[in-house]
Amino acid sequence: MPVSLEGQLVVAISSRALFDFEEENEVFEAADDHAYMRLQLERLDVTAKPGVAFSLVNKLLAFNRAAVTDANSASPTQRVEVVILSRNDPVSGMRVFRSAKQHGLPIQRGVFSRGAPPWRYLRPLNANLFLSTNEADVRSALEAGVPAARVYPDSARASAAHPHEVRIAFDGDAVLFSDEAEQVFRSAGLDAFQAHERDRAEKPLAAGPFKPLLEALQRLQQAASPAMAIRTALVTARSAPAHERAIRTLMDWNIEIDEAMFLGGLQKGEFLREFEPDFFFDDQTGHIENASAHVPAGLVASGIANR
Repeated sequence: MPVSLEGQLVVAISSRALFDFEEENEVFEAADDHAYMRLQLERLDVTAKPGVAFSLVNKLLAFNRAAVTDANSASPTQRVEVVILSRNDPVSGMRVFRSAKQHGLPIQRGVFSRGAPPWRYLRPLNANLFLSTNEADVRSALEAGVPAARVYPDSARASAAHPHEVRIAFDGDAVLFSDEAEQVFRSAGLDAFQAHERDRAEKPLAAGPFKPLLEALQRLQQAASPAMAIRTALVTARSAPAHERAIRTLMDWNIEIDEAMFLGGLQKGEFLREFEPDFFFDDQTGHIENASAHVPAGLVASGIANR
């Protein structure tokens, strides 16, 4: 039987999103890829420090370790696959795999494209999520229909307070939902936005780019061992009466969210600090910059805010 990733939650991630390669990246930007390759080769046996998305990846892979053993199989059920998808060169890729092994991350697959856009390999992977520090690759992935975010390398690292729970926070408009309502807000103002959403409270919003990921996380949670859990939060600038349409949309999708924060324009960072997510996704640079001081964060370059 050919190997297949069907039925698994597939996360594709760049090496710089997974590990802290900021010092090495300075060498790349100051010189060229040959200098970068030499440095990575010199540091082959130096384990890279965790990067912004390390906690998210580590916890998702724990679903495999916690999986209930199939009665007809001698090995645990594989529920999550993490693949390195990087603009790094193959030589630097050796350090990435060695560092993953030293950190106990069972990552076996990787694509290293040495500067060429790697996002096109998301299609054969059937990836549910792509995390990268490269804005062009993230935008291309989103255009191809893959949930993707540009990781902010200087983001705060995730809290270690919830080792058996993956915590993910999502913005609403242009992330989980379409940017239909955001367009009204930008063109006609807050009062028009509130009226638009109040009048359409019972009409579900169209799906945004991250709805497929939220669905995949819910499937993972339903199939997983009780040893690992997923907790999700909607963190949005919406407030009453515009809250109702967001909640009803999730109900229409048969998707459950554990927490919902309708902040009415308040800064999101301090609320996220209390939620302690392993990652936060938002479509607006200002929100990400505020949040990244407190939690791991990534920009979803979709919707009217990013045109």
